[in-house]
Amino acid sequence: MNFSKRLNLFGDEIFAALNERRLELEKQGKKIYNMSVGTPDFHTPDHIKKALMEAAADDQNWRYSLRDLPELLDAVCAYYKKRFHVEITPDMVMSVYGSQEGMGHLGMTLCDEGDVVLLPDPCYPVFAAGSKLGGAVPYYYPLVAEHDFLPYVKDIPEDVARKARYMVVSLPSNPVGSIATPGLYEEIVAFAKKYDILIIHDNAYSDIIFDGVEGGSFLATPGAREVGVEFFSLSKSFNVTGARISFLIGNPEIISALKKLRSQIDFGMFLPIQKAAIAALEGPLDSVKEQCRQYQARRDALCDGLASIGWEKPNGKGTMFVWAKLPGKRTDSMAFCMELMEKAGVIVTPGASFGPHGEGYVRFALVLPPEKIKEAVESIRTSGI
Repeated sequence: MNFSKRLNLFGDEIFAALNERRLELEKQGKKIYNMSVGTPDFHTPDHIKKALMEAAADDQNWRYSLRDLPELLDAVCAYYKKRFHVEITPDMVMSVYGSQEGMGHLGMTLCDEGDVVLLPDPCYPVFAAGSKLGGAVPYYYPLVAEHDFLPYVKDIPEDVARKARYMVVSLPSNPVGSIATPGLYEEIVAFAKKYDILIIHDNAYSDIIFDGVEGGSFLATPGAREVGVEFFSLSKSFNVTGARISFLIGNPEIISALKKLRSQIDFGMFLPIQKAAIAALEGPLDSVKEQCRQYQARRDALCDGLASIGWEKPNGKGTMFVWAKLPGKRTDSMAFCMELMEKAGVIVTPGASFGPHGEGYVRFALVLPPEKIKEAVESIRTSGI
């Protein structure tokens, strides 16, 4: 079995080349505005850190956990009811070490060699990796400006839909920054029922949506729990990215299947991290809402700033990312990113690293405060790019 071919993914060489050149420029003392990697720069709430530290002081918590604590599952269920108005039960929940790990193993759980899966293009690379690890054949449905960078199931050929095992939907969407519109999830559920397709929804950014729109859950849609599961992450909402705390939630049969695979490769989430997750889920959400407000200020600084220097105003309705069309009728996103880094010191991610329909765009991560973002925009302006 040739794993190198199976894992020939978007962006492998691109990310390596960008990082290598960044290190060289930093050694030369060039001022760098790194807006390429989506690692939040906000503080983790104190009550979450306290829960982890207190649990870590107990020797009993350093053993294998072997399972999700019942109180953790109950906390997820209570949170979904409070936050999303969705009733779920503990058999519909399991923890994963981040949505990325969960998505990677779900393809191995659900797919047989040669199965067809429907993936967005552009998409986060693990969507493709997970399906390929399961031996599946991806069919990429485009996310394009004409449809507001949203899934458009009417354009998926019927012969492809009839073969599809599952479809990945990611809203709010990384990298393109789109959010679900009224009726979209209902359309996707109807599509899934018509062709007997499982929907896997990535809901990592439900708390980072702008302009007064409130993020929700795919599982709130009538019929969604019969045809789908959802990855729900604490990483971005509570700034616990390194702790890798996420959950797969939804159809109990899918939950049970992934648990079976995980039982062969994992001995359970570290108990102090489970305690930290409980503290996040049961604690106040004030910091989450304030953080969203600050992300919006960053979005505004970037999008308004780029528009003021001649760029087409980028798409940034949600997530901690902004999706920007290359200025000046340029089309090569990798070449543009290298030039932008060399001339302006601004590091972003080429759209091509997220799939063919990402070409002609770049992704900015909102990981700098507004004043630094304004500096970066001014550096772009004065660079003459």
